[in-house]
Amino acid sequence: MKIALLTRNPKLYSHQRLMEAAKARGHEITPIDYLRCYMNITSRKPELRYMGEKLSGFDAVIPRIAASHTFYGLAVLRQFEVMGVYPLNESVAIGRSRDKLRSLQLLARDGVGLPITAFANSYDKSDDILQMVGGAPVVIKLLEGTQGIGVVLGETYKSAKSVLEAFDGADVNVLVQEFIKESEGHDIRAFVVGRRIVAAMERQGPAGDFRSNLHRGGKATAIALSPLEKTTALKAVKSMGLNVAGVDMLRSKHGPVVMEVNSSPGLEGIEGASNKDVATAIVSFLEKNARPGRTRTRGEG
Repeated sequence: MKIALLTRNPKLYSHQRLMEAAKARGHEITPIDYLRCYMNITSRKPELRYMGEKLSGFDAVIPRIAASHTFYGLAVLRQFEVMGVYPLNESVAIGRSRDKLRSLQLLARDGVGLPITAFANSYDKSDDILQMVGGAPVVIKLLEGTQGIGVVLGETYKSAKSVLEAFDGADVNVLVQEFIKESEGHDIRAFVVGRRIVAAMERQGPAGDFRSNLHRGGKATAIALSPLEKTTALKAVKSMGLNVAGVDMLRSKHGPVVMEVNSSPGLEGIEGASNKDVATAIVSFLEKNARPGRTRTRGEG
């Protein structure tokens, strides 16, 4: 196969591993900076160009689009789709997962376990909103935040109200979520490829931090998922329409709850913790599924 890897930084661990795995299995893989792509949008012969050269002949595309460049990155991915190139994850599915509010609404629709979550246009009724999610402490999240940035713990009613009022005054959209105290700074990531969980890890945040992101100093260890955790992870990925995803969950007293479905999950933490070859599992999935024009949505929105 001829594979396009959409990335701004091919030197990252995840991208190096994907390229190594593809080459080891006899495929040609080319890293492409999607911000340097431009396109000819036409019904007869849609084109995509990169640094003056026409991009053609690709069998599959692996999108590794940074959250800060979602809009243009998805435009490039959609152009690949309308050209009949098979995407590892489709543009519509990535768009769903990147929209925190929409993703939670879809997960709730499909009966996936979630922390109690509130969203409002204005937080002048903050007392009622805080009661909706079970009272303080609460977790307050920026809708546009990633990797633990823009996530605040409101430990008391007073502090939570102050944070909400500050965000409201700045006209910033936030979610207010139930704080899962029993998780104690731990979360679980299930790495799904196709309809199979290929690896799982538990992440523990640094002392004094309720966030467990590895880049913030968290530690990861391999873990065996319960049947309900497996079912929840697979259901969440299906709800988003993704083929490959990292599902982040917390163990609550009422079962596993999904915090996020990540459409571009990193490989370093999960491969290091689980000792599983996740990159090869991804390439193997493409080998079995990549066919011209097989995209379900074909760039629809």
